[in-house]
Amino acid sequence: MVRSGYPQAFGAGIVCNAGTLGILIPPSVVMVVYAAATETSVGKLFMAGVVPGILLGIILMVVIYVVAVKKNLPALPRATFAEWLSAARKAIWGLLLMVLILGGIYTGMFTPTEAAAVAAVYSAFVALFVYKDITLRDCPKVVLESGKLSIMLMFIIANAMLFAHVLTTEQIPQQITAMVLEAGLQPWMFLLVVNIVLLVAGAFMEPSAIILILAPILFPIAVQLGIDPIHLGIIMVVNMEIGLITPPVGLNLFVTSAVTGMSVPQVVRAAMPWLMLLIGFLVVITYIPAVSLALPNWLGM
Repeated sequence: MVRSGYPQAFGAGIVCNAGTLGILIPPSVVMVVYAAATETSVGKLFMAGVVPGILLGIILMVVIYVVAVKKNLPALPRATFAEWLSAARKAIWGLLLMVLILGGIYTGMFTPTEAAAVAAVYSAFVALFVYKDITLRDCPKVVLESGKLSIMLMFIIANAMLFAHVLTTEQIPQQITAMVLEAGLQPWMFLLVVNIVLLVAGAFMEPSAIILILAPILFPIAVQLGIDPIHLGIIMVVNMEIGLITPPVGLNLFVTSAVTGMSVPQVVRAAMPWLMLLIGFLVVITYIPAVSLALPNWLGM
């Protein structure tokens, strides 16, 4: 983007923000974690994330287009149909991964857990023999890095599950639920409080840890207030998106800084307009449940 003439800050802000879409558009690890923590359907969560994910992507594209036109930013020549076909042919192997995962889950060929194993084998095959991004010599290093990441996540999950067990044993969620109901909080008030808590937590903690710690507490209250568990899950995921670009510990801020060579404060300033856009999107998702539940309801899930 910079080579094409875009301001560095504009490009950094776009990439930093767009990088959060991965946890909203299925397949999403954060959704799987939420499903595990609350015993809800992974399939429903995946389907619920499709419409919000596409909607957010369209909103970002429209805003980027408007800003680019107003600032008279350069545009690359329009791709020809032949170029489009060539790009599609190169990308088809990667795009088929999503079809394989979702198709396998919804046709009943394998469970979401088994889908992860299938996806790993398929990705390894494509990376080794189709795109040739890695060689067989690189495989031990890749496996080692994957093992390190898995151990870290398993440690977080194990401790969070222990925490959830203690909460359940001591009936803390039930006590909090009773307090909320006695206080007369309306569903919209509760969701407002949930968003504030998650936005603060997202600025300091890793998404999976937040889900595993807070979901067992928030879930029973939401059910008692008549809030759909799938809707709550999408709200939490969108909050985790925002957390990825919220200082001081937003992961995407540091990744963008490392890639672009900009300082973290510069990246924060570049990402701020897009952060405001995401917060506006969160309000829509929170108070218009039909956006999240449209596809699951249409499919009769």
